Amino acid sequence: MGTKKFAYDIWGDTVNIASRMESNSEPGKINVSQQTYWLLKDDFDFEFRGQLGVKNRGAMNMYFVNPEKSQNRN
Repeated sequence: MGTKKFAYDIWGDTVNIASRMESNSEPGKINVSQQTYWLLKDDFDFEFRGQLGVKNRGAMNMYFVNPEKSQNRN
């Protein structure tokens, strides 16, 4: 057996936001933040959900990805 063990904990704002996106989503849907929307808006179709309250962040604009419409954009 080895004598060294590596353990990693990932924390921080990015992980917290990802967790909030997941908890504010719906089954079978992909929920993204406004920052992700801005990066991908030319490549995918989105549905604006409005501002939702997010723990420790306040109101955040959220979007669902529309996969059916996104496939036809290419």
